[in-house]
Amino acid sequence: MTFNDFELNASLIEAIDHMGFSEATPIQEQAIPSILKGQDLIACAQTGTGKTAAFVIPTLHYLAEEPSGDVKVLMLCPTRELTIQIDQQIEGFSYYLPAHSIAIYGGGDGMDFAQQKKALTQGSNIVVATPGKLISHLNLGYVKFDSVTHLILDEADRMLDMNFYDDIKKIITYLPNLKQTLMFSATMSPKIEKLARGILKNPKRITLELAKPVENISQEVFKVEEPFKIELITKIISRYSTFESILVFTSTKKKVSEIVKDLKDKGEEAEGISSMLEQDERERILLRFKAKKLRILVATDVLSRGIDIKDINLVINFDVPNDAADYVHRIGRTARAKTRGVAVTLVSKTDNYKMKRIEKLIERELDKLDYPMKR
Repeated sequence: MTFNDFELNASLIEAIDHMGFSEATPIQEQAIPSILKGQDLIACAQTGTGKTAAFVIPTLHYLAEEPSGDVKVLMLCPTRELTIQIDQQIEGFSYYLPAHSIAIYGGGDGMDFAQQKKALTQGSNIVVATPGKLISHLNLGYVKFDSVTHLILDEADRMLDMNFYDDIKKIITYLPNLKQTLMFSATMSPKIEKLARGILKNPKRITLELAKPVENISQEVFKVEEPFKIELITKIISRYSTFESILVFTSTKKKVSEIVKDLKDKGEEAEGISSMLEQDERERILLRFKAKKLRILVATDVLSRGIDIKDINLVINFDVPNDAADYVHRIGRTARAKTRGVAVTLVSKTDNYKMKRIEKLIERELDKLDYPMKR
């Protein structure tokens, strides 16, 4: 199915063509018609399936057909990075449309807050926000959401994991009762079901099975204890000396700093990204990595979902993720667009049960190599 089949606004179709989109993905095929019909929706789909376009495109169609100077669409998502990414996609798709968006997120200075306040009070059609920061603006009394017609929750499961449930419910009290509500989540947990029952009306349900890692990802697993992990990933990085883009995932902000320091000490070009950094610094590092001016990026799971970084050659799981689905999200950063990719996972004795959960999910037992550790 192509985007022309959805009978979208002509200017929106022109922008979609300009963005290089032609064939709709499965989530787009199923979601866009239901959204255009005005149905509430709950969709379970993982990162990389095209779900952002699945809700951005039909809401922009509404704005193109009925232009307005008011805030009509509110999108909530868990992280600053995802907020910025969605805002950038909106900017691309709305290039030929009379629609404007604003990204609302924390981590900036007083000038950022003032700019956000101005946009919220002087005419942005679409607000993309993290719940916590939006609450800060709502508490000051100048935000008016009386005209909102669409509420969209992206990465709803991650927002609940970050304890945004009460913030989401409070934000909804500022919105009209009559609106279309869309929820997108990578997993469908009891918490998600509870939230859905409270805010959706007769929703259309879409569930795409969690995709298994694509065949062109080479998955390597090493059994290694914690003190030898840095030594091992240094050797792995050296082995793949021609790889230009390497992403290392770890479990904590503290480990991000430690890994970056150790890699730099060994002569590698590496930077880390976590919530410990100021927003400007995080954006600077991300831009360098995307532009291939930085070879190694070390991150917590804040990057495993929702951040579109293309052409990553190698993903290293320094720590096995707690959630088996996050393994698929992590290694899905590589082997995009039919290219080949490599994923390496380091497994300590205490991580064996996590690895078994992953293998059950991907329906495949992975070969495990012993890393020789000197005693």
